Amino acid sequence: MTIQWKMVCKQSDLVSGAGVAAMVNGEQVALFYVPESEKKVYAIGNWDPVGKANVLSRGLVAHLKNEWVVASPLYKQHFVLASGQCLEEEVKVPYWEAKLEGDAVYIALH
Repeated sequence: MTIQWKMVCKQSDLVSGAGVAAMVNGEQVALFYVPESEKKVYAIGNWDPVGKANVLSRGLVAHLKNEWVVASPLYKQHFVLASGQCLEEEVKVPYWEAKLEGDAVYIALH
């Protein structure tokens, strides 16, 4: 199966160590640029299933339990950027493979 990649923004549109929300195929996606990480860019759903709002792009990025995570700005649950899994609750947000090629940020479409 061939992965279909979609350019969603430029790296210069992102903020180092923080998130930015983007609309991709009608869905809010939280994009994170983490230059200290191996992958550099991550994409997860922006919807916080605990706080019931599109806010994950506004959360704080941290390295916790050997994972890059974002802490929800509402109730502070940590979501793993590479998988969307919540560390404190049995919930998960969607995630997409993401890559940086030059200045272009791509995500793999599901």
